[in-house]
Amino acid sequence: MEEQQDKKLTIVPGTRHFFWILFKSTFLISAFTVGGGMVIIPLLKTKFVDEYGWIDDKETLDIVAIAQSMPGVMAINASIMLGYRMAGLMGTAVTLLATALPPLITMTLIAFFYDIFAHNYYIQLALKGMQCGATAVIINVALNLIQKLVKKKLLLPILIFLGTFAAVLIFDVNLLYCVLADGILGLL
Repeated sequence: MEEQQDKKLTIVPGTRHFFWILFKSTFLISAFTVGGGMVIIPLLKTKFVDEYGWIDDKETLDIVAIAQSMPGVMAINASIMLGYRMAGLMGTAVTLLATALPPLITMTLIAFFYDIFAHNYYIQLALKGMQCGATAVIINVALNLIQKLVKKKLLLPILIFLGTFAAVLIFDVNLLYCVLADGILGLL
């Protein structure tokens, strides 16, 4: 525990060491964000909230909410916002590069060996397993967020959550409309 506290204290924003840690952390998060953008939430929280203490839970959720509601890839959007929050334009450049490199490398390899990947039974099984793991991570994050809302007795967010859940699951309302409605309700 003391090592974590020391690590938080020794990483000075704006230094070469800071930018290397920011790059490395974002690169690894991007490399292991398999299964969709929501998987990024626990990875961001673990690295930047729990391990480094650079941001808090609320900031993480704000970054993810804004990133999800903007056009484009959620991981790229989140990395841009995180990088800017951490170190302005230089932080943005570092996190953007670190987030874009893993999928670029992966897609280049897959494109080069497409026939091998597309028809390999074992690769298909591995992908199915990764989808199951990603689903479990997303469910865990959702349950943790719900527990925090209930503990804090925040009525409006709980009602927005329940309304959105019902609208999507029961009434098959388009998720885009729900996100827009939720944003408007949050503003009001």
